[in-house]
Parts: sequence; structure tokens; C-alpha cells
Amino acid sequence: MTATKRPAPAGPGGRPSPDPEPIRVSFRRYAGVRTRVLEVGDPAPEPEVPRRSLRRRAAAPHVRPSAPRLVLLHGYCDSADTWRPALEQLAAAGIPAVAVDLPGFGDAQPLRPGPMLPQLDAFTTAVVREQAVLGSVVLAGNSLGGTMSLRAAQNDKLPISGVVSIAAPGFVDSWLIRTVARYPLPLRLYSSLPVPVPGFLVRKVAEQVVPRLLYADSGAADATQVQRFTALFPDYRATKSRLEQARQLVAELADAYRLDSVKLPLLVVACGKDKLVTAASGRQLHTLVPHSRLLVREDWGHCPQLDDPVEIAELLGYFAASAVRTTQAKRAVATAAEAVGEDTAAG
Repeated sequence: MTATKRPAPAGPGGRPSPDPEPIRVSFRRYAGVRTRVLEVGDPAPEPEVPRRSLRRRAAAPHVRPSAPRLVLLHGYCDSADTWRPALEQLAAAGIPAVAVDLPGFGDAQPLRPGPMLPQLDAFTTAVVREQAVLGSVVLAGNSLGGTMSLRAAQNDKLPISGVVSIAAPGFVDSWLIRTVARYPLPLRLYSSLPVPVPGFLVRKVAEQVVPRLLYADSGAADATQVQRFTALFPDYRATKSRLEQARQLVAELADAYRLDSVKLPLLVVACGKDKLVTAASGRQLHTLVPHSRLLVREDWGHCPQLDDPVEIAELLGYFAASAVRTTQAKRAVATAAEAVGEDTAAG
């Protein structure tokens, strides 16, 4: 199914429309957070290996490949729906994938008071562990989702075969993110206004600003996607709350990464028309993780899954297959070396 024949999205609350579509919608609980999950591909686990063959397989240098499963994470003030066009392309290609609403966004339960990133870490870990039962997991995230993907890659105990980080903040960010971090006078004045700004005015401003921030070409913005974003800013109170949350998140990003711990295959995607996270940010991340691969697309904006879902789906599919082969080959060598060491010790 192509993007031009995309069926209607799920209705309110994440309920699927009556028309058949390749994306299954469900609600699950991860790390105590109830959330909405969009899924494509066969969810059935592979048959278990007979117990009598486990020892022989452990000593063998070859590990049977398993199909990659993509776990897709969205950005700040976004939801799993941002991945719908790409999910349809992945479904057509036969690549299993899930996209989830992160805590505090979409139809997920809200974040608890306190630091945000540890809560998102626990949630991401639970999603990865669930999907790892079904196959080799490759984690891909945009913006805040890119941050969570990188943080997951820092945990060598997680069963991940590779990571794609798209426009992750916290390296060389745009003037807009730096402005939020500094909290200058205009923002302080807005947050302390004695008379709230009328809701219709807030929404009108959001309708103009959102396409320019997320898309490479605001004129090509999908009205449904824009409406989904602007719904997050229905009035003055909601906008003020999101601004305060953004300030907290930017502050946490200052100490978000331990990149020397990232040993997995990593694809860094930088976007030349990104108005939130500059392409220089992706280049710096690539420099800090020398074994990573870097893709710079000058024609993409902050959310390339909206600009070019066909290309993004192909990119994720190719990288996932390559990352799984690379990781499984390394594990096979490690398993063989361990088996030889055990035989030597026994002898």
C-alpha cells in the first residue's frame, strides 16, 4: 500500500476506523504506563528451540538470523501517529514495526512529577524487552525519541541490535531551543500574564508556527498532522504547561548522554532544513561516536518521517537488516570464543 492510498487514521482514543488497514491499534502497559501502540507485521513469536539442542547451539559459531523488528519513538509534543505514513510503507515491505505514544503524549498516561528522562528510559526499556521476544530489535527515534534511542544504546544489557537517531537534541541546537533553555524575558512575561491569552488566538498562532518548525516545506504540510500538533495547545494554560515542561527537558538534556558506552551500530540522520536541531548537531554526534554512520539530507526538516515517509521507511529497513547482521556476527564470535574458553578450562 502506498502513501497516496493511505486509509483513514484511527479515530478518537486510538480506536481503528471501520476500513481495513495494515496498522493494528491496541493499548498496553509498559513500566506501569498505559499507552497506545501502532503495530504492523506478524506479531507471532518464533517457535522455541528444543531444550536438548541448546548446548550444541551455544557452542556453535553461527547464530541463526532473526528478522529485524523496528521500535519507533516520536519527539516532544508528538505521538505515535507521526509514524503512520512510514508504518504503512514498512507493512507493504513486510517489516514488523511498532510505534508507541511516549508517557505524557498522545494517548499515553501523563508523566509523574520529577525528572522526565528516567521515566522515559524505564518505558523504552519495557517496550524493547517485549519486542525482543519476537525478534531482533532495532530502535529508531526522532527528536526526543532520538535521545531515548541513544540512551537505550548506552545500556549494554538491553537486547538491541542497532539504533537510528534522527535529529536528537542536546548537541548543537537551534536558537529556539537555546532560547527555551535561557528562559528570556518575553517567555517569562508570557508565563506570568495576569489575563490568559484567548484559546482561539493560541490555536491560531500554533497553526502558523507548527508547520514551519516540523516540515522542510511548510506549504506541503499535512493538515491532519498539523491539527494533531495544534491540539496540544488548546489554550493558554496548556501552552504554559508545555513551555515549562520543555524547559525542564532542555535542562535534563545537558547531562543526557554517555556516548562512549554506545557500541551498537548507530545511524545518525541530520536534516538540513531542521529549524529545531541543526544538521551540525548530527555531525557532532557522528564525531563523538566514531563507528556510527552519518546521513545528511539537506531537503529534510525536523520530522523527515512526515516530509518523506517512503524514503524513511526504506532507510530504516535497510539499516535494520544490516545492523542485525552485524550484531549477530559479533555475538556469534563472542559465543564461539566463550565456548573455546570453557573447553580449554575443562581440559
